[in-house]
Amino acid sequence: MKQGCFMVAGFALTCAFLVSPLAAQRSKVNYQAYFIDDFDGASEDQGLAWRAAGSKFITKGFPILKYFEGMPQAVRMAGSWQGKDKEARFIGVECKFNRQGNNWLDLIPTKGGSDYEIPLRGVVSGFDVWVWGAGYQYSLEALVRDCTGRVHTLLIGNLDFQGWKNLSVSVPTHIPQTSRYLGSAQHLSFVGFRIRTSPSERVDDFYVFFDQFKALANMHIDFTIDGHELRNAQFKEEGESAK
Repeated sequence: MKQGCFMVAGFALTCAFLVSPLAAQRSKVNYQAYFIDDFDGASEDQGLAWRAAGSKFITKGFPILKYFEGMPQAVRMAGSWQGKDKEARFIGVECKFNRQGNNWLDLIPTKGGSDYEIPLRGVVSGFDVWVWGAGYQYSLEALVRDCTGRVHTLLIGNLDFQGWKNLSVSVPTHIPQTSRYLGSAQHLSFVGFRIRTSPSERVDDFYVFFDQFKALANMHIDFTIDGHELRNAQFKEEGESAK
């Protein structure tokens, strides 16, 4: 009888040791998808805008950046858009280069008239964006800055398709997004999109459209640290310069 009790107690203890780490691990995962920019105007209310810049052989007067009304049909059919069609927008860029080669075109976020790297919430595992392609042999990249200040290039995909397509890319786990030091940078930043042309592809006139740029991230915050809220403490008042 005692032997049976010991066996039951031992089994229960073993289960406790196995389940506790798993439960603790699950509690540190809280994945959420959120918009970095839906291009419908909400980000503009927060002062976020975009500009386009081309490489050396860009044709004078280009690139041209413009917003258009509408959305990908797949987004409308999925029912993820809750507003009116006339309120839905996407952004497009038209570009020309004077010669073929290794040309590139950047789409860069700005704020207050200056380039602005968007701080991303959580530990980002991937991005996705709707892109309209016209069959050109170009590639689309995302430029991100890690918490140490290094910029990484992530290949989102090729643009040799026609019409709207949802493209996605994973963020490699070797890219550091959090520092072991509290008070240091604890996030990834989005620097911009880059379109690269293939050396043999025509570049005399092309345009690309973007809509619904999102991130998927683990939003878990470690509230077990006593004073976790002080990691972002500000010692200077807004507009005050260091003495």
